This record gives sequence, C-alpha cells and structure tokens, in this order.
Amino acid sequence: MYILKNALISILRNKSRNILIGVILIIIASAVSVTLAINNSSDSLIKSYEEKYDIEATIGINRENMMKEFKREDGEDSKSKAGEKFLEISSISVDDVENFAKSEYVKEYYYTLSVGVNSEELEKAELSTSNSNNMPQRQDDKRQEIKNENTTSFTLKGYSSVEAMSEFIDGNYKITSGKVFEDFSSNYCIINNELATVNNLQVGDKIKVIDNTDEKKEYELVISGIYEENSEDNKMDMFSNSANTIITSSNFISKMNKNNDNLNISVDPTFILTSKDVIEDFTNELYQKGLNENLSVKTNVDQVENATSTISNVKSFALTFLIITLIIGSVVLFVINMINIRERKYEIGVLRTIEMKKGEVCLQFILELLIISLISLIIGAVIGALISVPVSNGLLKNEISSSQSQNNSVMENFGARDFNNMNGKNFNGVLQVQEFDSINAVVDLRVLAELLGVGLLLTLVSSFASIFSIQRFSPLTILKERS
Repeated sequence: MYILKNALISILRNKSRNILIGVILIIIASAVSVTLAINNSSDSLIKSYEEKYDIEATIGINRENMMKEFKREDGEDSKSKAGEKFLEISSISVDDVENFAKSEYVKEYYYTLSVGVNSEELEKAELSTSNSNNMPQRQDDKRQEIKNENTTSFTLKGYSSVEAMSEFIDGNYKITSGKVFEDFSSNYCIINNELATVNNLQVGDKIKVIDNTDEKKEYELVISGIYEENSEDNKMDMFSNSANTIITSSNFISKMNKNNDNLNISVDPTFILTSKDVIEDFTNELYQKGLNENLSVKTNVDQVENATSTISNVKSFALTFLIITLIIGSVVLFVINMINIRERKYEIGVLRTIEMKKGEVCLQFILELLIISLISLIIGAVIGALISVPVSNGLLKNEISSSQSQNNSVMENFGARDFNNMNGKNFNGVLQVQEFDSINAVVDLRVLAELLGVGLLLTLVSSFASIFSIQRFSPLTILKERS
C-alpha cells in the first residue's frame, strides 16, 4: 500500500514532467482510437461489399473447345454439323437447372427462358424495305409469315424472379410507364416503348402471341408496364435491340412448353454459391451430373475481389499507421523515462538506502506510469470517440452517396416507389451502406479493450527504462555522486 502512496505523491510532486507524458499518451490514445475506428469502418464496408456481391455462377459456351471441334469437321457441310452440335450442346432444360441447383454449394438460383413467337395482331418494330420513306408498315400477310416455323417476329423472355431481371438492376432497361409485374405466376408482361408506339399500346392493354411451331396455339398477355432500353450499342439504328422483346415470367413460358414439347426454349441459369471457395467443387459436381464438356462454368469472383480491393488497402493503411504510431510512441516514452530516471537518480539511491528492494522501487515507477497512462487513455478515448464518427462517416461518404443513388436508380428502373414492392430483395450489385449515427457504433467495447491493451503495452515497453536503470544503480555510488 505504501508503494501506491509513494507513487501518488511522486506524481503530484513532478507535475510538469507527468503532464508532458500525459499529453503524449493522450495524443497516442486519440490517434489509436481513430485508427481503430477506421479499421472498424473498413470492416463494415467490406462486409457491405460482400453482401452486395453474391458469388454468381453461370453456364456458357467453351469457345476454345468448340473451335477445336469445328476444325476437326471436314467437308462442305462442316458448318452445318458444327451448328447442329452447338444447338445440341447449348440445349439446357429447366430440369437440368433444377438438378444442378440441388447442391450443397448453392444457396439460391434463378433463370431466364427465351422463346421466339409470332403474332397476328402485333406489328414488328422494324424498317420496311417496301416503303420508300423507310417507315414501319404493317405486313399484308402475317398468316403466311407465321406458317414458316423458322421465322419469329418477337422474342418472349421469361424471368423466374425479380433477382433474375439483371437488365433492370444494371440500368439497361428502365420502366417508363406502369411497373414490373409482382406476380410471377400470372400472364402479365412488359413491352418495349418502341413496340408500344408502333402498335399504339399502353398499360392495361392485352396482346396475343402465337406459338411459332403451331399457329393454333395462341396465348394472351396483359401489359403491366412499358420499358425503354438505355444501351448505346445500337445508337445508329432506328430501333433498339430489345424493341421486339416481350418480357414475362418463366412460368408463362413453361406453360407454353407443356402445350408443345417442340418449342425451342433457351435457358440461361444463374446459381448463387455459398462462397468463392466452393467454385471448383461446384464446377466438378456439374460435370459429374452431365454438363457437356463444351460448356464452362463462369463466375463473377474477379468483380467481387476488385470491388473490395480499394477498401482493403484503406484497412491496410490504417493498420500500418497504427503500428507506426505505437513504435514512435514507445520510443518517445522510453526516452522520456530514461531522462526521468536520471533526474530522479538521488531519489532511487535514498529509497534503496532505506532498504527498499529493487523490485519495490521498480514497481513504484511502473505504478506511476500506469496511473498516468490510465488517466491519459480515458481522456484520449473520449477525444477519439468524439472525432471517430465524423472521420468514419467521411470515409464512407462516397459509398453512402453511391448506395442511395443505386437504390433510387433500381427503384426507378423497376417502376417501384420503394423496395417493399420488390419484396425487400437485396439485389446483387446494389450496395447497402449505412451511416454511423452514434459513438458506440464505431468505438465499441472491442475498440476500448484494444485501446486498453495498447496502453498497457506502451506502459510496459516504456517501463523497461526504469527497470533497467534501477537494476544497475548502486545506492552508495548514487549518494557519493550526490555528495
């Protein structure tokens, strides 16, 4: 107890020196608090990016293998054979997709179905060569065109869910009237504004499409929305690529397929994997389940890693800054303690002369520094906590603004007022970043514990000066020098 009492008396007696040590520790504690806050903000942002980007796996043509097959074909009909083989390879069914999705590596999946259709009522959005003014004209004999099963005027595209509608999420398509249908088991559809203009259609109107292989099979769709394409790939053409694309649900196309097994339906699946570590295992599993060797599994893992690389660099910078701060702080405190010990050399000699053990003298000096450190750490933690929120939000400012902009854009693209209409979906590629609204959101118990650990570490490191000096000092020599 007397050691603690002596430590307190010594602190009060040497105010100027201890205030200097305290100021240095307060600066270090504040810097460490902010650094740890930046580290927490970086973790939060990386987590948001990981939630933003799911690991997607899609199936596509392995062009390199296909070219090898094409080169092996001889004769005039080599192109024809290669084309037939291509159709055979690329014909993945919904049953195949559902079979592939029955995997421990898949947490979710969706797909898009596409099929060519015709219509007796709709006029195709195109330039008619028979018109000298190059303006769209209604064809005189649509029935004759429909009889040709190799000819389709329109593409019927069916999505299995909202998440599958990547064109709207990416902003390539945007609703200009009405909204995207919410019921994926209905006969609703959305059409391009160019097709709507050519045929004088609006939201609520009904259209009929015909099976391109059987003109007797006719299907009715109700227009729930009208969209426009924002892509500039065909900016020199009068009509966009999607002018004659009618968007509906995959369930509607599946019903068509039940009525006619001969429909040539294209399936484009997307599998959401549990993590990037299972990509190879999932790929091998698909080939074991019968995926053609000329098809390959492609993922967006590079996109995910590129998205987090910048903020990971910020986190690394924060860690580097923390290490440099600790090293400089330790050196400064060590030097100050060395000077302190030299100034208090006579005091050490007196304490040792009255038979205070070396360990007790060392403990007194360590207690002095520890008390100063605890007080300084508390003050530094408060200062750091106060400035950590604006610093962290400053780090997240651009990402928060980008997040809000993305959310608003997606809502507008779908023609929805809020995400409740979209069933609260977290779309892949849409960042969700929240602003810190309180101190404990950044400087929490973990940060305080880390800060306390840093303070104790600095105290112990700087105390080595006291321990080293006291151990080598001889009390008689010190008193003689004083005399």
